[in-house]
Amino acid sequence: MEEWYHYVLLALLGLVVGALNTLAAGGSLLTLPILIFIGLPASVANGTNRIAVLTQGIANVAGYKSKGKAIASPFILYLSIIATIGTLIGSKLAIDINETAFNKILAIVMVLIVIVMLVQPRIRIDNFEELITGKRQFWAIVSFFFIGIYGGFIQAGTGIFVLLVLSTINHLTLMKSNVIKAVVMVVYTSAALILFGLNGKLDWEIGLTLASGQTLGGWLTSRWSVDKGDRIVKILLIIVVIFMSIKLWFFN
Repeated sequence: MEEWYHYVLLALLGLVVGALNTLAAGGSLLTLPILIFIGLPASVANGTNRIAVLTQGIANVAGYKSKGKAIASPFILYLSIIATIGTLIGSKLAIDINETAFNKILAIVMVLIVIVMLVQPRIRIDNFEELITGKRQFWAIVSFFFIGIYGGFIQAGTGIFVLLVLSTINHLTLMKSNVIKAVVMVVYTSAALILFGLNGKLDWEIGLTLASGQTLGGWLTSRWSVDKGDRIVKILLIIVVIFMSIKLWFFN
């Protein structure tokens, strides 16, 4: 980026994405392709995107804690550990893959995530009993291992799968699911960031600029603690993601 206002625009993008990630997940569907479009190699864009993901995750946890929404349980610990193991596998794959192949995969993944967002059922769990032990805990752990691999490889849309697993398998409310999502993603993203950094796949200047806006957006939105009104946000996200996926596939 050559002009000063590019950094301002990137920070503003981060602000919007931080709010989106906290409300409905999927913000990396915007930031990752944009980092590629501004000229970063795919593997560097993939690593650099994690800087903002980590700082926003920390801000989300702090925001939830300030509102008395923090959760401490062995369940979160188990999910964090297994997701981190999966993330190290996925990150190594992302670092080693050919750049053109990664862009093609990202384009396909973005379309698939859009489909998931369109068909994702709205499950009412107000009267459900939370299920975080026994078989339900086992299947959540298995699911988070594969979520970790996916998150380490591409990150974009990971939060959607986290919320889907926690709501369908464990019957957790959106608020509790978001708190767990924030904690688990802080843990496994830290591991991914270290691995990308050791392989020289980080642009700190761009990453911290994006992170400045994304962290503020995540912190403000987590304090707001909204669980409604994300429909319009999702519709706009889907439209933008479709255009970006077309550009990634046909105009590499």
